[in-house]
Amino acid sequence: FWDFLILFFCLPVVIFNEITKKRLLGDMSCRIVPFMEVSSLGVTTFSLCALGIDRFHAATSPQASTRPIEQCQSIIAKLAVIWVGSMTLSVPEILLWQLAQDTSPVSGGVSEFCTMKPSSNLPESIYSLVLTYQNARMWWYFGCYFCLPILFTVSCQLVTRRIRGTEKKSECRGTKHGQCESHLNCTIIALTVIYGLCTTPENVCNIVVAYMSPDMSKQTLDLLNLINQFFLFFKCSVTPVLLLCLCRPLGQAFMDCCCCCCEGCGPDTTSSEGSADSKLKTEMSSSIFFDKPRETPPPLLALGTPC
Repeated sequence: FWDFLILFFCLPVVIFNEITKKRLLGDMSCRIVPFMEVSSLGVTTFSLCALGIDRFHAATSPQASTRPIEQCQSIIAKLAVIWVGSMTLSVPEILLWQLAQDTSPVSGGVSEFCTMKPSSNLPESIYSLVLTYQNARMWWYFGCYFCLPILFTVSCQLVTRRIRGTEKKSECRGTKHGQCESHLNCTIIALTVIYGLCTTPENVCNIVVAYMSPDMSKQTLDLLNLINQFFLFFKCSVTPVLLLCLCRPLGQAFMDCCCCCCEGCGPDTTSSEGSADSKLKTEMSSSIFFDKPRETPPPLLALGTPC
């Protein structure tokens, strides 16, 4: 959902600015766009950490194959912590950026751009904090939004594989539960690889700009910033597709929801039996998210729709 927000709001603003050299929504977009982009990095970072902890807990559980289904309230609470924490850490971006104008010496046209400069109208205490954040921003990016999710995910995967290889190797090998666990681990690794590949150019550019910005022209800096945003939009586009393709129950549920919306959720007596069969398969396959195999399949309904 946060990736969708990035593509829905930030992408049109960036494209409009590149085409017209005018900033859509003015100074507000200079503050909101960086805030949403950094929040997106935080949401992905802490989500990968949470998934790594969940996989580790599944591997160390004494009865991994009979773990109870996690309640919806617990999942919502975890998501709220991830989202609120990410947005809280991104608040300095709102105070750091502001709108600036530049006149072209060739055409004489006025172009608008966003500059990283705290406003002098801020209170002295807040101004000093924002200035400190600006000076440490590069290493904060590199440590929290790049090293943390990658190292955390790799560590959890290595520990999980070692535990499964020593303690539950005979139990999980060849079983459906073991295959589901391996499939989920591969999904997390794929998400981490995509995230690492897409955030590497931004961190490299941040380090280069931090140490070589006085020797670089404004056109070069704008080009590097555009490259960083391109990789961010690429990550936001690929991650949901990758998740739907690798997580088959999630992808099947998404397709059922789309088909239901397209068909208007109208009753269809001729396809009721097929709909019930597809619903049964989806419910049985979705059990991999909760590590709990169903003992008895749910009864087939004579009437019903995928909704």
